Amino acid sequence: MQYRTLGRTGWKPSEIGFGSWGIGGDAWGQKDDSAGLAALNKAIDEGVNFIDTADVYGDGHSERLVAQVRKERSEPLFIATKAGRRLSPHVAAGYKDTQQLTSFVERSLRNLDVEALDLLQLHCPPTEVYSMPEVFAHLDTLVQQGKLRNYGVSVEKVEEALKAIEYPNLKTVQIIFNMFRLKPAEAFFAAARERNVGIIVRVPLASGLLTGKFKANTQFDANDHRNFNRHGESFDQGETFSGVDYETGLQAVEELRALVPEGTTLAQFALRWILMFPEVSTIIPGAKNPAQAVDNTSASKLAALSDDTMRRIQEIYDTRIRAQVQSRW
Repeated sequence: MQYRTLGRTGWKPSEIGFGSWGIGGDAWGQKDDSAGLAALNKAIDEGVNFIDTADVYGDGHSERLVAQVRKERSEPLFIATKAGRRLSPHVAAGYKDTQQLTSFVERSLRNLDVEALDLLQLHCPPTEVYSMPEVFAHLDTLVQQGKLRNYGVSVEKVEEALKAIEYPNLKTVQIIFNMFRLKPAEAFFAAARERNVGIIVRVPLASGLLTGKFKANTQFDANDHRNFNRHGESFDQGETFSGVDYETGLQAVEELRALVPEGTTLAQFALRWILMFPEVSTIIPGAKNPAQAVDNTSASKLAALSDDTMRRIQEIYDTRIRAQVQSRW
């Protein structure tokens, strides 16, 4: 495992981290705590030291699973969680309620069984929140009170990321970036580098599309967002297959498959592509069993991709994907 720098936090996270929505949340079909815990433990065995969770993943279940593993391991682990999506309704004005946001933080402190959160991220708030300095001032207060060590944001859009990094004490931005979502590299990474803001990449495999394991007739469970949120019915469409039409994504995957080196999985290839961008601090793919955890972490050992391969991936994006996603996120 290789390690990078997470902005101004002083942390050295594993370049492949662990996203725990899948093991503790309610939007990925059937879940098995024993398999999920085994996946997380295996990832740590492989050198992972950065784990991302959220208070709404399984209504705190994911946080509690992460806390259980942290207690059982001796390795130092960096735990990032998120807050804000518990607001009902989830509207920008709710983020001004300092008591409410503080209560979310205190609940995560209990779930994770810690005195201070390593990293709290606002959880994809409405765009208007990024123009509310009082929200970020309250996060500063929570740091001063010792409840947070660092804070950042998880965003849907590049424009939100650019606005967020104007706040001087914001340390990280979590953003969707993969071979179906190139806009962050084109329009955000340079600004983050200039301000020394850490970049956490989520949805790196486009909700599994970039594993190459899906077909046109693949069936997803009724409670899997890849079944019920393809058009943004429950939350932002960009969270499901990165906002790419499923059939279009399958066609692009077939073109990408031809570029994958022998002995490498498409998922590893997709993760290695992300690691070609030095601004990325860590990637947080999910894993629901130990084999998936090993597959993900193995990407850190792969050789750099050639200029020709990088150019070909860009061409596939420009030809098949750009028109669907570039202007929306």
